[in-house]
Amino acid sequence: MPCLHQVRCQIGQEVTQQLVLALIMSRLDYCNNVLAGLPTSTLQPLQRVQNAAARLVFGLSRSDHVTPTLIQLNWLPISYRIEFKLCCLVHAIHYGCSPAYLTEAVQSVGASRSRSGLRSSFTSSMDYSPPRLRTNFGEGAFSHAGPATWNALPDHIRTVADPVKFRKLLKLHFLVKLLTCVDFCVFLGVSIFG
Repeated sequence: MPCLHQVRCQIGQEVTQQLVLALIMSRLDYCNNVLAGLPTSTLQPLQRVQNAAARLVFGLSRSDHVTPTLIQLNWLPISYRIEFKLCCLVHAIHYGCSPAYLTEAVQSVGASRSRSGLRSSFTSSMDYSPPRLRTNFGEGAFSHAGPATWNALPDHIRTVADPVKFRKLLKLHFLVKLLTCVDFCVFLGVSIFG
């Protein structure tokens, strides 16, 4: 990033944003679904990289607050990016657009033998059942984190079959969630992005 910082004044904000998306943000998104279930302290270095990238795009100093900048760029924080990726994978599974190894990793509520006689197996055809765990360590596995994140989504988003429209609605859902969290944190006087 030091090289981008040096040429930023010659190339302008729009080109800087495109370079940051290509060189930095693409690497933050690569395989980030394996980071599901990790504590915030482990994700914090990645969040600091994203904050530095947002400051670079707008030419802000290290002391400037980065939350409005992230919202203006429509960039989700790292924790929401992980949830976004998980939901996209489960969406592909639900609508039959995923490889067999991913489809075998999750099980719908209706297909579960142990739940076949329950009312929930008939009413929630969109839900997936996360496996029961003995420890919290397994909550980061896709077989648990994917269904848990998917089940938390509102039904009007999960029923959209078109992947492009689904991604737009999902991102909007997370941005609204972020704005609600930011408003609450501003009310309390707490910074959420450092």
